[in-house]
Amino acid sequence: MADAAYGLWPLVALNTILFVVFAASFFHPKSKRDWRAMGAYSAFLVALFTEMYGTPLTIYLLGSWLGSQFPLLKDTHAGGHLWNDLINWQGDPHLSPFHLASYAALGTGFWLIAAAWKRLHEAAQHDELATTGPYAWVRHPQYDGFLLIMIGFLLQWPTIPTLIMFPVLVYVYVRLARSEEREVAKEFGEQWDAYAARTPAFLPRHRPARSATPPPGRHAASGQQRQPQRTAGTHHSHTGSSP
Repeated sequence: MADAAYGLWPLVALNTILFVVFAASFFHPKSKRDWRAMGAYSAFLVALFTEMYGTPLTIYLLGSWLGSQFPLLKDTHAGGHLWNDLINWQGDPHLSPFHLASYAALGTGFWLIAAAWKRLHEAAQHDELATTGPYAWVRHPQYDGFLLIMIGFLLQWPTIPTLIMFPVLVYVYVRLARSEEREVAKEFGEQWDAYAARTPAFLPRHRPARSATPPPGRHAASGQQRQPQRTAGTHHSHTGSSP
């Protein structure tokens, strides 16, 4: 192998555990649905860090096919930043536009997960629907957070397995969110319907919807089941609050 930065399997395990625990500390998975969301995110990280520090499978597969057209495509650690070859980036790969954009996506993703959990926790404590903070913009900010983290890693270190996995994980998160919404709609009726009608599920509008005060007797952490522990895009929040 041309670069000593590969074959570092302890580093693969360490990075995977670090990012999984870091996300879980904000996400607080409790239900089976929450653990599915965390499992999908964890599988993505395993595939990512295996190629980042273990075996550069994607570089090997593309090297013989595109090597003559993309001379930077080689099994070195810097060569793993494949998007840089598209713009013929010659400088430090960690300072390329793609890498800098990845920092923004990763930071925003972790912030969304943490901010959404805080609002869900507050809503659960007061037995009310979470419709402020990130939930004023979208119904599933925590799922958005997980997807942004994955997008950040794809901008930084694209691989064939993770590029294939990403649309599958988007589908998984959408299915989990829809399942949560059905449960919340059943439990909170018109209150939930009004919130869902004015607030998009995943992609925010230009301006956040104005939250209304929940009618007496009808409250709960949107998308979550009145339990501060339920978090995840929508999941822990009955999707006003509802990897």
